[in-house]
Amino acid sequence: MIELYSIKDVARIFALQESRLRYWMQTGFVGPTVRKGGRFYYTFQDLISVKAAKDLLAAGLTMQKVRRNLECLRTALPHDASPAARLRICSDGERVVAVADDVAFEPTTGQVVMAFNLPALAGHVADVMALPVARVVDEPMADAVPEPAGDHGDTTDPVDAGSLAGPRPPRTADAAGTSAYRAFLEACAAEDAGEVARAEHLYRQALELQPSLAAALTNLGNLRYRRGEVDTARAFYEQALDHEPGQPEARYNLANLLEDLGDTELAIAELRRVCITAPEFADAHYNLGLLLARVGGQAQAQRYLERYLELDADSSWAERARSCLAGLAA
Repeated sequence: MIELYSIKDVARIFALQESRLRYWMQTGFVGPTVRKGGRFYYTFQDLISVKAAKDLLAAGLTMQKVRRNLECLRTALPHDASPAARLRICSDGERVVAVADDVAFEPTTGQVVMAFNLPALAGHVADVMALPVARVVDEPMADAVPEPAGDHGDTTDPVDAGSLAGPRPPRTADAAGTSAYRAFLEACAAEDAGEVARAEHLYRQALELQPSLAAALTNLGNLRYRRGEVDTARAFYEQALDHEPGQPEARYNLANLLEDLGDTELAIAELRRVCITAPEFADAHYNLGLLLARVGGQAQAQRYLERYLELDADSSWAERARSCLAGLAA
């Protein structure tokens, strides 16, 4: 029987935010390949791709090179690759090859930027899966942002832009784009570690190098949103959407902010756009369902809440969604 892993499992295994994994999936970068019971799951081969993508990005490769490497990996990896396979995955930044553990690997450039053994990866996966589940970093938190008037149970915690969201192919020198992306990655790591001031400095540094880096603008908006600086946060989200109109995280966060300001109609419009452009973005369906129920759109609210439960039936918010559905049916 094939072992399957949920997005929460993969986030734990590789210390990645679920929002980034969702964004990778939504954009076709790398993601789960098995759909079961209305939900997507990762196979061990999918974990290999996630591991490769994370390592190559951390090595400072451009997005174009990472995509090419992942394509090479899918070609090089045997179809029957398993945790027990005696394989080593290596990359020199231009290509990925899979070779037997006992065969020396010599990349054409003489420099290895990524290498890992499948048995070692399998052992790490098993160790992490045996640990108790910790709170995921992008799970809604009560003290993340000021509560709007009345507790409606919305998932209003800002969602960070995925690491794929901002680093578009730079229009200037490739070296400048890589430096901007490295600053962005370091900022994400600092934010995850609770080093907010350093994270903000690094996001701004990334924007100095690449002003169109929409992901950095979104995450700066999140930092201000969490501090209650609503006007500044809104400006950052709108700038991010000016550069990248299809980025779901910025639009989702903007919708939550608009609801905080009492502009429910515009918040609903923004959440509708998220659900259309990023149909797997579960939290957008949840919040849209609650807002529609609040303004009297019961039939539409039911549809969005049911879709949310299809995408994320086991989350801490699922019970609230079921309670709301029961109230709509009463």
